[in-house]
Amino acid sequence: SYYTRRVIEDPEWSLATVPHLTELCLQHIVHNFEKNPILDCLLPQHQRKVLDRLSTGLPLAVTANLISDEDYWKRCCTEHWQLCEISNYGDSWKQMFFQHHLENVLKCFIPNITDPNQVLELIPLCKDYVRKLEVDQFLPPVLLDQKKERNDLSDTGSDFGFSEVSMHHYDLGVLITALPHLEELHLTYGVKDCGMNFEWNLFNFTHQDCCNLAAAVKMCHNLKVFKLTRSKVDDDKTKLLVRNLLDHPCLVELNLSHNLIRDKGAQAVGKLINHSRLEILDLCNNQIHHLGAQALAQALAENSTLTSLNLRLNCLEDKGGEAIGHALLTNTTLKSIHLGSNNLSEPTATIFSQVLAQNTTLMSINFSCNHLGLDGGKQLLKGLVDNKALTEFDLRLAELDQETEYLIHQIVWANREAARLGSLQHPPPNP
Repeated sequence: SYYTRRVIEDPEWSLATVPHLTELCLQHIVHNFEKNPILDCLLPQHQRKVLDRLSTGLPLAVTANLISDEDYWKRCCTEHWQLCEISNYGDSWKQMFFQHHLENVLKCFIPNITDPNQVLELIPLCKDYVRKLEVDQFLPPVLLDQKKERNDLSDTGSDFGFSEVSMHHYDLGVLITALPHLEELHLTYGVKDCGMNFEWNLFNFTHQDCCNLAAAVKMCHNLKVFKLTRSKVDDDKTKLLVRNLLDHPCLVELNLSHNLIRDKGAQAVGKLINHSRLEILDLCNNQIHHLGAQALAQALAENSTLTSLNLRLNCLEDKGGEAIGHALLTNTTLKSIHLGSNNLSEPTATIFSQVLAQNTTLMSINFSCNHLGLDGGKQLLKGLVDNKALTEFDLRLAELDQETEYLIHQIVWANREAARLGSLQHPPPNP
């Protein structure tokens, strides 16, 4: 009875390949983080290893209030979006992620279909990080019972095929009033990339939408910048918004460009100028005529806060242009004004010649795409001779002769160089 003893060994086996117990524990923590998010009780070096391995797909309910590590939120941002310019978000990856995420949820929200809790549940998670919201799309409700009727309507009939009541968009009220740090709100009520499914009803900012938004903005006490563009805002909606913005404690910039505002709406905005702290007002590409311009001019003559006014692509004509010019003879605050494409001619240039001779605050004027003509150009040159403040003067396509335009640009260039040298000799103090 002979017995043979054989020992079979793996020649590649080594104790060095066996993970340390610490490593096994960290792997377990990472794999079970959603159910048992252990982080604060770990040593700093172990926290770092866990954070580097955590999935960016974990529920925000787990990660939002627990993880402050910027490297983790940087991974979340770069894996979701190609362009990540952190400087626009207070140099905070976490702020960037929550602002982008909330914006995307709002852009995809379909009334009567999307669960409102998708937004409401985000509020306690993101409220400390959202300072700015840019939503350039609001989807209307899907009306299945009217689908056939919609298909039967002609292009013209589709404008009137539905009652406005049925097309209300998501009400931002509960959300933005619950964001204590919200300072900027940029909105456009419309649908992007609708392609062959285009209908006018997809671009309908309803009266109820306006009521909801106006009430919400009024309660958003820290709001500094409000932009509502390309949303068919007419006079009635403008007046409704203005009523809720009067005496707003923080609003410094209002942008209602690319809308349908006429004289009545401009008159309402004129009241707002002197009942707020507005510094920047943009009414570009509306339908404001001379009566609206006169109301804005009256407010401008008495105002002491507004520094920038954009009235490009309106219908002011010389009655409106002259009114604005007269206001600037006494205004000592406005630094920039854009009056491009307003059918202005020599009478406006004549009054602005006086403005250039007297006003020492205006630094930028844009008269592009008007009909100032040869005599209008000479009037402006005459007023500009002793002006030392103007550093930007856009006269493209304003029908001036080349020599006058050249001489004007020489004076403006000299002013700009003097301002630049002055800023080098006397740099602004550090904040």
